[in-house]
Amino acid sequence: MAVATVGVVATAHAATSPERITAQVEAAARQQLQQLAEREGWREPRVEAAVVADAKPVAACAQAVEVEATDTRTPARMRFTVRCADGWKHVFVVRASVSAPVLVTATNVAPGKPIAASDVTLERRDISAVPDALADTDQVIDMTSRRSLRSGEILRKSLLAAPVLVRRGETVRVVAQREQVEVTIVGEALDAGGRGDVVRVRNGSTGKVISTRVTGAGTVVPSEMWVPMPSSQSRD
Repeated sequence: MAVATVGVVATAHAATSPERITAQVEAAARQQLQQLAEREGWREPRVEAAVVADAKPVAACAQAVEVEATDTRTPARMRFTVRCADGWKHVFVVRASVSAPVLVTATNVAPGKPIAASDVTLERRDISAVPDALADTDQVIDMTSRRSLRSGEILRKSLLAAPVLVRRGETVRVVAQREQVEVTIVGEALDAGGRGDVVRVRNGSTGKVISTRVTGAGTVVPSEMWVPMPSSQSRD
């Protein structure tokens, strides 16, 4: 799980003891996980971080130190490099974790079944190894699972897919609107797709094939007229 862009994340401008340096590294690790939680929309995150004991003790620094995040892909083993203006550097390994209330399945969910509000619940879980955990019910309602989900399983973005709203070979409505004028034609879908997917449609009158975007069940718009809508407003 990438939790930060490599860069300087902390600096001190006075004589710094080994204990103070260790505390700064742990604070830098917690800061990276807090930022991750904000990006993912996790509410009330609880973050813990501790420097792993090193056989080579770190020296005090009489001048400024810089704490740089050098590898934060895995919270359980993050790496930070401390550079002292005296001329030395030291690599710290940090074991960190983050927990937050996230969506878990309240019952078994079959693959392809649209998820309802009753299928999920919020529980606080350790999500250190689950970078795509979801916390907003609106993000999953009417989505379908790519595989069977057991009750109590954390819902992840990678496990979900948008429901199929247009199926290949079915008759669809192509709605084109400019300003106050709306034109609707009937066509045949040549592809299947969920909301926002590009599907080809054959005009039922002219036979011309056009590129469209799915907006709802059996409804598409020409691709050049596609305007994405927030998920909370785009459901039928």
